[in-house]
Amino acid sequence: METLLVFEQPSSVCREKRKMKVTENVYLLECTKRSHVYLITAEDNILIDTGMPGLGEKILEELRGLGVAPNSIRTILLTHHDVDHVGNAKQLVKATGGELWAPPEDVPYIIGEKTRPGVKRIIQAVIRPQKPAAPRCYSINQRFGEVSAIRAPGHTPGHTVFAYRNVLFTGDLFRVIKGRFRLLPKFMTWDRNELKKSISLIQGLEFEWLCPSHGEPIQNGAPCLFSSRP
Repeated sequence: METLLVFEQPSSVCREKRKMKVTENVYLLECTKRSHVYLITAEDNILIDTGMPGLGEKILEELRGLGVAPNSIRTILLTHHDVDHVGNAKQLVKATGGELWAPPEDVPYIIGEKTRPGVKRIIQAVIRPQKPAAPRCYSINQRFGEVSAIRAPGHTPGHTVFAYRNVLFTGDLFRVIKGRFRLLPKFMTWDRNELKKSISLIQGLEFEWLCPSHGEPIQNGAPCLFSSRP
């Protein structure tokens, strides 16, 4: 059985391709199509995740194209330790002067104190992301202005999602493929049961936009529900 996630009501997919503005103050950086980096423009600008290794200069260039000076990025928030999320953390911290934050459970993998498990060990060995200095760690109910960090383990031990106004940044809780919500493969998941609990958790949150790391942002105010099909 393949687990799918569906909405109670039809959803709409954000398909604007140039300077992809998701909603007010929220942008998806177009140079990070395989593993998204999101920008929140606020009093202190925030990046969520840093993308695949090797995209640092393109990210900085796209920020400038949006009229955002790199040194205006005050905070960089990581959803989890995977290579495609931490890939440019070291370069972006250096270029922006921003403060790097991460889940405490995932920090040992980010700074190289622990080796990523399973197939992620192979990915890490092949891609070899630069290791940033130890980031600061989220605490319970951590806030960054209007952004709230919400612990949602399962994909990794410390996987974290972020709520900002009517937007929920879901990291790798699931991916979006042609408008459908699918769980990532089991071999990419630390604990499938914890993952499902975390997805159930977001049912109680109010949001209009879901912004995944893989797939296009989805607009719909209805909560996520589990569904299955062969």
